[in-house]
Amino acid sequence: MSSAFFTREKDELVPAPHARGPWSPDMLHGRLLGGLAARAIEEHHAEPGLRFARLTVDLFRNSPLLPVTVETVLIRDGRRIRVADATISTAQGVIGRAGAVLLREGEHPEGERAIVTPAWDEPAPDGPPVTGTGWTPPFDLWRLTPWGEPGPARVWMRERYPLVDDEPLTPIVRLALAADFASPLSNAQPDGLRFINADYTMTLARPLEGELIGVEGTGHVGAGGVATGQVTMHDTAGPLGFCVVTAVANAVALGGR
Repeated sequence: MSSAFFTREKDELVPAPHARGPWSPDMLHGRLLGGLAARAIEEHHAEPGLRFARLTVDLFRNSPLLPVTVETVLIRDGRRIRVADATISTAQGVIGRAGAVLLREGEHPEGERAIVTPAWDEPAPDGPPVTGTGWTPPFDLWRLTPWGEPGPARVWMRERYPLVDDEPLTPIVRLALAADFASPLSNAQPDGLRFINADYTMTLARPLEGELIGVEGTGHVGAGGVATGQVTMHDTAGPLGFCVVTAVANAVALGGR
């Protein structure tokens, strides 16, 4: 059997058992929807020199482990900007959507910047990833800071399985999968995660280099059961972008959106 999260059968993508998320054993993991959306938009609308600069993924409906379809549409195609959307559906209806902005590469302005995001001082991991108890992440994860403690939170991540069949993971698909981790990293408390994210928006200045992705939680604001969190995304070459999530309080451990 394939180790991929999804197997293509005609026009549908059939999830494997390990495509489930942490909230319920029969619930499709939301992070995979972002990966599928990025994959489809890249396949149909990307081209050399036209780079993903933003990807917004709306996760507004939970889904069981049902076959998935992804449709894309070109919204705008200009000389320097291209905008495309993706809709993710199952037999139960639409379960998510995504919007991407792709920008044309060009000459970068010289000179100093008033604000610069520094590279973090975390070397690439050289030990085994964490295994945890209960739901085990279907990706490699190295915790660099205590879970839910005050201050910036840091992890290294690396995908372990293909997304669809035996297709190699592209840099943007790897980032789209990792970006969903902005929610647990920015919203976690020492005794666990009490928020479930409704979306995430990733902004990128450059493509990913290699397979390792560093995620650094740098902010959380919450009130009245609603929260927003932010992270900086790194690779071994330095920072490459940011991700912001919105989340709703999830007092019941296995509650839904």
